[in-house]
Amino acid sequence: MKLDILAIGAHPDDVELSCAATLAKEVANGKKVGVIDLTRGELGTRGTAETRDEEAFNAAKILGVHSRVNMRFADGFFKNDKEHQLELIKMIRYYRPEIILCNAIDDRHIDHPKGSQLVSDACFLSGLKKIETYYKNESEAQEPWRPKVVYHYIQWKDIEPDFVVDVTGFIDKKIDSVLAYKTQFFDPNSKEPETPISSKNFTESIDYRARNLGRLIGVEHAEGYTVERYVAVGSLFDLK
Repeated sequence: MKLDILAIGAHPDDVELSCAATLAKEVANGKKVGVIDLTRGELGTRGTAETRDEEAFNAAKILGVHSRVNMRFADGFFKNDKEHQLELIKMIRYYRPEIILCNAIDDRHIDHPKGSQLVSDACFLSGLKKIETYYKNESEAQEPWRPKVVYHYIQWKDIEPDFVVDVTGFIDKKIDSVLAYKTQFFDPNSKEPETPISSKNFTESIDYRARNLGRLIGVEHAEGYTVERYVAVGSLFDLK
């Protein structure tokens, strides 16, 4: 399956919280979009790995993505090492995305920057032809593939974006996809322990953070990203 965009998150709900409106917009524009979750979020205080599996499935349906896969790496304990890189390389070569969206370069949760670097390194290594990988067909080596760009979305910390995407008209779909994780977020009737993301303020921040970025570029809502190399434009008139 050839994808235009592959969004990767350390945990189920990372993608929804950070770049779901962008993905929904690109799906509406006819792009093929996939999601990879590195872990099942099994160390999360609320819910279980099984409820996360179901919630991730429901969120994917809301966004209309073409594929969603869970790598089942160990939540909290996966490493940016050869073993994990090779497993991710297999998926990058299988999906052959033009664009990769992945975790924030710095964040509160230790898995986020770790996942960010793991994905970035795997994307580079995936383009090296002397690294042999096999996926599904064990008798046929995969062809090298390196995505054109890797962009990092913004999570808990207010990192200054290098560019922002106008997602006006898609924020409701983003919020619906986030709330598909019903065990994780604000529920006044829940008996689960409170966490940093279970407050009403956090749920409301999904909208007001996007509104603030939108305000800065003169639109209703926006999502921000950081880059690994300069973003090139063909003309000054490409800039808004």
